[in-house]
Amino acid sequence: MESDGTTRGKILLGVTGSIAAYKAAELIRRLASERYEVAVMMTASATRYVGPLTFQALSGRPVMTGRFEELGDESFQHIELSRWSDLIVLAPCTANVMAKVAHGIADDLITATVLARSAPLLIAPAMNDCMWDNPATQSNLSLLRERGISVLDTGHGELACGTVGLG
Repeated sequence: MESDGTTRGKILLGVTGSIAAYKAAELIRRLASERYEVAVMMTASATRYVGPLTFQALSGRPVMTGRFEELGDESFQHIELSRWSDLIVLAPCTANVMAKVAHGIADDLITATVLARSAPLLIAPAMNDCMWDNPATQSNLSLLRERGISVLDTGHGELACGTVGLG
C-alpha cells in the first residue's frame, strides 16, 4: 500500500453506533503512527458515543457524518471517498450496518461509500452475543465473506451489557 514516500496508504474508517466506538480512537492513533493517512466517516448514531471532534483531532482531517439529505452540495462525497481510499475499514461495525452492507442498502454516507467502493473492505463486528448468534446476523456474515469481504472474528470476553460471550 505504499502510495508515496510519506504515507503507507489511505484508510477510510467508518465508525458505526456501538459502545465500542471509543476503540476507534486508539485505532486511528495506531494507524497514524504507522504512517497511514486516515479519514473518518461516522453514522449519526456513532456520534452519540464519541464526538467527531475526537476523531478529527486524531486524524487531522474533518470527520464526515450523516445521511445524504444532510450533505447538501457534497452529494457525491461517497464516490470521491470510495476513489480516495486504498482500504475501507468499518470498526466497530454494528449488526445493522453489516446487514445493510450485505444487502446493498445505501441509506447513509458509510453504506453508500461501501457500495461504491473498489478498495478492499474490512469489517470489525461489534455487538452483543445474542445479536451475533442470531441466524440473520450469521447469514449476513456468510454472505459478506462469500463476496470477498474480510470480516474479523469477534473476541470472547465481558460485553458492555455485563454478560460474557462473543461480541
